[in-house]
Amino acid sequence: MSNLFEAAGLEKAAPRPLADRLRPTRLAEVVGQDHLVGETGALTRMLNSGSLGSMIFWGPPGTGKTTVARLLAGETDLHFEQISAVFSGVADLKKAFEQARGRRQMGRGTLLFVDEIHRFNRAQQDSFLPVMEDGTVTLVGATTENPSFELNAALLSRARVLVFHSHDAQSIGQLLTRAEDEEKRPLPLDEEARAVLVRMADGDGRAALTLAEEVWRAARAGEIFDAAALQEIVQRRAPIYDKGQDGHYNLISALHKSVRGSDPDAALYYLARMFDAGEDPLYLGRRLVRMAIEDIGLADPQALVIANAAKDAYDYLGSPEGELAFAQVTVYLATAPKSNAVYTAFKAATDVAKKGGSLLPPKTILNAPTKLMKTEGYGSGYRYDHDEPDAFSGQDYFPEALGRQTFYEPVERGFEREIRKRLEYWSKLRKERGGG
Repeated sequence: MSNLFEAAGLEKAAPRPLADRLRPTRLAEVVGQDHLVGETGALTRMLNSGSLGSMIFWGPPGTGKTTVARLLAGETDLHFEQISAVFSGVADLKKAFEQARGRRQMGRGTLLFVDEIHRFNRAQQDSFLPVMEDGTVTLVGATTENPSFELNAALLSRARVLVFHSHDAQSIGQLLTRAEDEEKRPLPLDEEARAVLVRMADGDGRAALTLAEEVWRAARAGEIFDAAALQEIVQRRAPIYDKGQDGHYNLISALHKSVRGSDPDAALYYLARMFDAGEDPLYLGRRLVRMAIEDIGLADPQALVIANAAKDAYDYLGSPEGELAFAQVTVYLATAPKSNAVYTAFKAATDVAKKGGSLLPPKTILNAPTKLMKTEGYGSGYRYDHDEPDAFSGQDYFPEALGRQTFYEPVERGFEREIRKRLEYWSKLRKERGGG
């Protein structure tokens, strides 16, 4: 039967999701990213200059990264080509590059949009470099992960990173108003339920419109839903707190201080609350790694290893199974010996470095790759530690004008107790051998 309809040209068009119908057709219609597409936004200025370089769009899902890339192509008369790192491989990239070269020969450029670009491995990321450098493509990559950690330095050096913000209540409200205009009917929600729906969207514009569609589908004629009915209908609970506001910062502060205070029970409580609120696991993983570095340091060198392993375990297992890895590392960190000695030492060293950053190291420890440098005394008098008794020469490595400094003072806890013994031993040898 369907073939008969198709033959007669009477096939019924599939209904388009609300989010697709409301997709902006001009950059000026994009909401929630005024810092990029507003009158003085970064992309607006780029377009006004008549020059568009390669970019990385970094931001949460549903903030308009794909839409803005597509609109940029239209604004600049570039051919828009889209691939996803999830479904594409080397062959797909080669094909896209060859087609872009063909268009370039015909006088038209290509905007190559790569969704989830962080999923490409390093070799695949490197394959973009030559076509970016010679202008074959203008690359726009989209990622929800921190580009500094997930993308090659060479790729980042050739592309500008633009940050997309999560939608706030105001911009989600704008999207819902547009949806009501499109549907020509109001959302059947009371005031409180509407506010709950905004919170349920959690900064994701696409999610907000999908939820709105679910509400319209469920509502009978004249029916108005309150907050409880809304949560029953969409089978989703509103987040306990707004991740961009005080609740987010209050709970992560409580988690960090509970770990620092060696209270594993309180730390687990705040970790559970943050997971229950829908906190970004990547954010939690980063904060736990930071706690291992800042508050435990070398008192237990395994803390950083285990914190990183927990992040990898979560990446491998996903939610909810991976949450236990974060619980495990939280307990480990809370019960580990504490030291901020490296943290304090680095701050002190940074302060001194800023004041005396132009001081040259002693010539004895500088290499002398040329004859001129050798005649100037570079490398002269250097003593190779492995050839010295105890593999320790006791030389002074600080700039002469600065004099010897002490930044790192290990504590008498955990592994740093052993480090303190080593430092005291080397200090004794240094004095015996005239190194100060």
